[in-house]
Amino acid sequence: MEHELAVERLAALGQTHRLGLFRRLMRAGPSGLPAGVLAGECALQPSALSFHIGQLEKAGLVTSWRRGRNIFYAVAIEEMRRLMVHLTEDCCDGHPEICGGLSEAIANCSDCEVSP
Repeated sequence: MEHELAVERLAALGQTHRLGLFRRLMRAGPSGLPAGVLAGECALQPSALSFHIGQLEKAGLVTSWRRGRNIFYAVAIEEMRRLMVHLTEDCCDGHPEICGGLSEAIANCSDCEVSP
């Protein structure tokens, strides 16, 4: 991952509402949540949800799809994994064991696809 993309993604997460949305979507997993449910659980008005989720989508951290009349959102798990690998690939000055296997666990993540 290029440094600038990592900065863009971290900047998107660096806001209270967006971080809350992202964490809620992480808990939901690849099945995601409908927009109305997500807005309600995160106590956001629909227009605020649209703005903040749009920032996360633009950064490549969230995906969306339509099912009937509902729009669903989910974390782009592979892109989050790539960001975490970027952040931890040089872990602990050549001593990744200090990180307790964090970098290996992230790099070997097998649940990396979001399936709408």
